[in-house]
Amino acid sequence: MDVSLIFKIAAVGILVSVISQILKQSGRDEHVFLVGLAGLVLVLFWIIPYIYELFENIRSLFAL
Repeated sequence: MDVSLIFKIAAVGILVSVISQILKQSGRDEHVFLVGLAGLVLVLFWIIPYIYELFENIRSLFAL
């Protein structure tokens, strides 16, 4: 796992937080949920290969 991935995830979190606050102040609460969901999906797409690799390593370790 690369350190840059952690910084990318942190940047997405900060960006989602700022956009959410701006949307709440403007009264668009229904869009806040969509912004948070989009950030979560983006981060999951970055993390899924690492989770797959982890399960493959565990599977090969126990020779299942």
